[in-house]
Amino acid sequence: MLNFLPGPVLFMLSLSLLIINTALWGSLVCLGGLVKMLMPVQSARNAVTALMNRFMWAWATCNGGILYLIAKIEWDVEGLESLNQNSWYLLISNHLSGFDIAAQTYLLRNHIPMLKFFLKKELIYVPIMGLGCWALDMPFMDRTSPAKLKKNPKLKGKDLATTRRACEKFKNMPTSIINYVEGSRFTEDKRQRQDSPYRHLLRPKAGGIAFTLSAMGEQFTNLLDVTLVYPDAPDDVLFGVMNGKVRKIIVRVRALPVPQVDATRYFSESEYRVDFQRWLNQVWAEKDEQITELLAQHQQLTDSATSARTQAH
Repeated sequence: MLNFLPGPVLFMLSLSLLIINTALWGSLVCLGGLVKMLMPVQSARNAVTALMNRFMWAWATCNGGILYLIAKIEWDVEGLESLNQNSWYLLISNHLSGFDIAAQTYLLRNHIPMLKFFLKKELIYVPIMGLGCWALDMPFMDRTSPAKLKKNPKLKGKDLATTRRACEKFKNMPTSIINYVEGSRFTEDKRQRQDSPYRHLLRPKAGGIAFTLSAMGEQFTNLLDVTLVYPDAPDDVLFGVMNGKVRKIIVRVRALPVPQVDATRYFSESEYRVDFQRWLNQVWAEKDEQITELLAQHQQLTDSATSARTQAH
């Protein structure tokens, strides 16, 4: 609606609205978390959690309203038809920008349970966000580094036990957990430094989803492979969105069977880990090919539209 305004004006407007939106709903979630601490009965805590998930839904919906206000974005989405809000999902996705989370929570908010993220334990101290994520039962992880394991082998298996305890909360109500398996946002520089075999992706890391699957794999309905493409965005996607420069967002969602992971074998047998990594590499190779095709289709449509406008003049 307001995308006729200059980019700097749109940026300041969108930044102000995003801060207000996050502060409002984040504060309500934090308040709900404090109330939940006082609840002695699990069913009462579940009811408060459900309410706070609605607050997160409202945050995602308001983000969509801000997008509608500042930018004219075409959403090209496929794969939502078979999803269910009463199921449990593990999502894996490519990661392009700080905007990804806002885009995915907005798009999926009416199709699957609200997304949960595994977070570094240090983030719990971030004002509003840390307490809000804790209140929403998002697990904070303290991963044991290889150096610590070498010094103290008794710590082996501690991370898995921590993950299992964190996932216990998810058994009380339908949940969606998302994992950005590349471990970092994509840039061409990172791709080259990794010597990635993919054109549009970084190398995927299997450890995170192996931990989650070994902890609660039997509970997931499907593994969802989500592909994000911003075909006309600048290198800094978030900045481009806030300036009203992003015109199209392409999302493809593919439901896959949930792979079973034997925790004992995964963490003790290198060949077993290699097989699991090989499976994930194949998923990523298919995603890379899909992104190539989607970008080519977009370019073809853009060229056709440009040609039509030229002929009209």
